[in-house]
Amino acid sequence: MKIYTQTGDRGKTSLLSGERVAKDHARIQAYGDLDELNAVIGLLAAALDSGDENTRSRLEGIQSDLMHMGAWLAATPDSAARARLAPITEAQCRALEAAIDELEAQLPELKSFVLPAGHPRAAWSHLARTVCRRTERAIVHLSGSVDRTRPVQEDLGFVIAYINRLSDYFFVLARHFNHQSGAGDRLWRP
Repeated sequence: MKIYTQTGDRGKTSLLSGERVAKDHARIQAYGDLDELNAVIGLLAAALDSGDENTRSRLEGIQSDLMHMGAWLAATPDSAARARLAPITEAQCRALEAAIDELEAQLPELKSFVLPAGHPRAAWSHLARTVCRRTERAIVHLSGSVDRTRPVQEDLGFVIAYINRLSDYFFVLARHFNHQSGAGDRLWRP
């Protein structure tokens, strides 16, 4: 099977649920940002030391979660394709919260804003955090919550919560890497 199909040469693509939409559609933007986030996480994982298997395993689990969420974003509500997908659950958010709490327990109290800098692994974590925030904005836009007359699509609620928690995880992970390396937080001095 060839990787190129030429079916998108005119600016349209197919969703998982079969519909053809413009490549700048909000749904494509949202799962495209999610895909970019997944790639940045891959770069972060590649920058880990060989002894950091716990973090590598957690990052691979997050990447798997993001692939699952990408499938949700690539299928329209009430489609047969979405009905076949396993739900995104609160348990996935809770697992991120537990990881954040575990890392944060080892860090000094934060009393200032920090610069997205320091050890290279911390810098990759900060980049993942910022891409995560952009992804969150795209998913919120897709969900319809920017239109105050419509509620957030309930089926995307846990996706939004997970992505929100994930950006917090990357912030704490960046602080962890700076602390672990002895560099400490790079504090903002206004």
